[in-house]
Amino acid sequence: MKVNFYDEVDDVELKFAVIMTRYKNKWVFCKHRERETYEMPGGHREAGETINEAAVRELQEETGAIDFKIRPVSVYSATGKTRLNQSGAESFGMLFFAEVQSFKDTLENEIEKIEFFDKIPEKLTYPEIQPYLYDKVMESINF
Repeated sequence: MKVNFYDEVDDVELKFAVIMTRYKNKWVFCKHRERETYEMPGGHREAGETINEAAVRELQEETGAIDFKIRPVSVYSATGKTRLNQSGAESFGMLFFAEVQSFKDTLENEIEKIEFFDKIPEKLTYPEIQPYLYDKVMESINF
């Protein structure tokens, strides 16, 4: 698996949004109902949706965030076969950073729970991608 960062790419290439999220100085990670690992909030862009709209929707759906600030950090790509990319071709997404002030009391959809960490957890759903995204946010936000 290879991860690259870009200043920009053509908007139509951006297929997914991933949001590195903080709440009260802790990192927010999601645990999917069907997995024993943790992942950053995020997901695929829907038809007719901007990448920013996708990021907001995914953050709300996967964490229950209701009061937050979000901003883009960087375009990135992942090249190599994954559960979601069987061809292994380079696929592009936008990495975001969000600071959450409050959440809903309940979660919906496929996320079982969210948990708060001081640093990136060891049991990751995408261990060959997520540490690079975490490092990019840390570098960009100057933590």
